[in-house]
Amino acid sequence: MSEKTMEKREKGRLAKLIDSFGLPRLIITLFLLLLLILAPFVGADLPTQITNIIARFSWNGILVLAMVPMVHSGCGLNFGLPLGIISGLLGATISIELGFSGAMSFVMAILIATPFALIFGTGYGWLLNKIKGGEMMIATYVGFSSVSMMCMMWLILPYKSPNMVWGMAGKGLRTTISLEGYYDKVLANFLRIQIGNLEIPVGTLLFFAVFALGIWAFLHTKTGTAMTAVGSNPVFAKAAGINVDRIRMLSVIMSTWLAAVGILVYEQGFGFIQLYMAPFYMALPAVSAILIGGASVNKASIMNVIIGTILFQGIVTMTPTVMNNMIHMDMSEVIRIIVSNGMILYALTRKTEGSR
Repeated sequence: MSEKTMEKREKGRLAKLIDSFGLPRLIITLFLLLLLILAPFVGADLPTQITNIIARFSWNGILVLAMVPMVHSGCGLNFGLPLGIISGLLGATISIELGFSGAMSFVMAILIATPFALIFGTGYGWLLNKIKGGEMMIATYVGFSSVSMMCMMWLILPYKSPNMVWGMAGKGLRTTISLEGYYDKVLANFLRIQIGNLEIPVGTLLFFAVFALGIWAFLHTKTGTAMTAVGSNPVFAKAAGINVDRIRMLSVIMSTWLAAVGILVYEQGFGFIQLYMAPFYMALPAVSAILIGGASVNKASIMNVIIGTILFQGIVTMTPTVMNNMIHMDMSEVIRIIVSNGMILYALTRKTEGSR
């Protein structure tokens, strides 16, 4: 075999590898690696930065995972994620209001959030079934309007806990509520490993792994296969006897519930509950992460969730430190906006291509 033939084969293999991984992901991965390499040279502590990336991945993993069911059923990217986040916030605040503390407050928050997620998810799914083809646009309005409505509800709902209500008025919830004494780092501190400045929140990672494995297993069941079929070809699925509307609604309910659990995991790592306008843009980082991971508007996998969350959170974490030390200017918000909106735009331009 000639050297030229071998060289052509090697180039062909490299081209296939780049094509399978995706050029945008490759560029983002190389950029993140560059930031990690530069960190020690600009005075940043690398183990601390890696700790921050792992922590942020563990906080955001389930919120990104919430995208998977709706993508599989053909409902598109879930820009209505704030609806599930509101369910989680209701579970968290009611759990504290009822006097639960420690790990039990986290368990009760999930249990209380579940019926809200089921109700909101059912209504949301019914709406999306009425407007097939325009799901993502409608989802955006649902997410934004639900957050705005809850801004009023947080003020008028009859909460009495002194740890949550405004001190002087005695009613209406504070903008930020501390979780100290409740479920602050309840997962992060469980089986935590610390080696110097490097910390690994094993409990949070295991919690994410359980949910990721559960979604993977579900997608390989009869119902999960039907969900994928509905997303791939709803006409064929209907001809095969699958109730398309029911499957789509199930995917929306699952996504809403995962978002409710996801925000509780985020809160326990962050240490605070943030209300009012805080959930307004929380769908964008989750959408961006799964797109960076290689998902499209009608195809997503658990690996897309893992890769995308690591890359997105890695860039958001590393950029401010490296850029501040290099040019003494905080560029994190600029990079976040470029990555979020750029990846969303990239996915939308591939909508037709991905549905073939």
